[in-house]
Amino acid sequence: MAASVFDSTLYARLFDCGEAGRLFTDSAAVRAMLLVEGALAKVQGAQGVIPELSAAAIHRASLEIRVDPGSLAEATGQNGVSVPALLDQFRSEMQAPEHAQYVHWGATSQDIIDTALMLRLRQALLLAETDLREIIKTLAKAAKDHAHLPMPARTYGQHATPTSFGAVLAEWGMPLMDALEALPDLRRSTLWVSLSGAAGTASALGPDPAKTRADLARALGLNDPKRSWHSDRSPILRIVDWQGRVMAALAHLGYALLGLTNSDTQELALGVTGASSTMPQKQNPVSPSALVALNHQHGGLRATLQAASAHQHQRDGGAWFAEWLALPQICLGTASALQHAKRLSAGITPHPLQMHHALEAGLGLIHAEALSFALAEKMPRCEAQRVTKALCLDALDKRVPLADLARADYPDLPPDLFRAEAQLGQAPADALAFATRADHI
Repeated sequence: MAASVFDSTLYARLFDCGEAGRLFTDSAAVRAMLLVEGALAKVQGAQGVIPELSAAAIHRASLEIRVDPGSLAEATGQNGVSVPALLDQFRSEMQAPEHAQYVHWGATSQDIIDTALMLRLRQALLLAETDLREIIKTLAKAAKDHAHLPMPARTYGQHATPTSFGAVLAEWGMPLMDALEALPDLRRSTLWVSLSGAAGTASALGPDPAKTRADLARALGLNDPKRSWHSDRSPILRIVDWQGRVMAALAHLGYALLGLTNSDTQELALGVTGASSTMPQKQNPVSPSALVALNHQHGGLRATLQAASAHQHQRDGGAWFAEWLALPQICLGTASALQHAKRLSAGITPHPLQMHHALEAGLGLIHAEALSFALAEKMPRCEAQRVTKALCLDALDKRVPLADLARADYPDLPPDLFRAEAQLGQAPADALAFATRADHI
């Protein structure tokens, strides 16, 4: 198989990244770096740091010149960064040495690479936001439609008390909505321009480097950190932390769907399933499995990025290179998970009869909590729990429904006590609250 599933033609549909895939290519990286160089020249020209005529020529050339990433490979292998080779080609292609000499004035390679990365991460977050909105809207509509549809809730993999399918959908969707609403603050605290020069001192950037940095941030639509962040990778970590929140929520959805669609449960159906090579009856939950797998990958890569965030002194090649190895995979994994979640959310179908069967199949033991609280109105709470537990054991031993045994001993129990629809608690309200909240995103 290919070194990365995201670059594989074989696995291109299983781990489809959507439009985000185009952001993490060599061509996209080179194009973003040229945009940064052009914007920097334009800002420096306006400030009189470099001749304005040269600045205009550099800016124009940055939009017109195309550089083949492959032509930079040999020099990048030698230099460790691609910027020196990129600048050589760019200056040569300009065919105007009197202007080209002012390209990259006072900046360092990390300034260009990090700022170009932020331009691409900005687009990645925008694509993620669009996908999240679609997923949330789809889940919210289903939550509203099924707010009162009872099904078993499960804790530790076992039936617990009744809930509603709408509440389960809200449980899947609420963390995604929280992540969506966190995006404005995330963008403000992460999408930073980098312009600090060779050692973070901005010593060669002209008489007012702080203004140059602020103007460059404004020109590129990024934020001004008001300092160097060459060795402070917290903006990268914050973006990855946010992606981790999304991945955890999607993995929860994936695990839940694996449990609710298996051959023993079958309370839900998926719109798209996979086939087995040898078992014709199989309908494999491929997308839920992919969500779980992508979350596993995210966890490992996140640990790599955490280790790589500790830089030595003012700049650190080894830590920085490790970031390059992990970050694109994290971003593409998140994008792929969102693609799977979009398809899944649009195709999930409940099986109400199977849900009803699951509620009734366990001799009504799912109502044990409700019974214990009803009995607590007649006796001390601890005694009510003891009686309820004894009734549950008796039901299992005699294979008689809990309701029949309980009513035989306590005939005045509430008539709806053993009806799931009457034991949903806040589940319908939670489902409707999620739907209402989703209307305002």
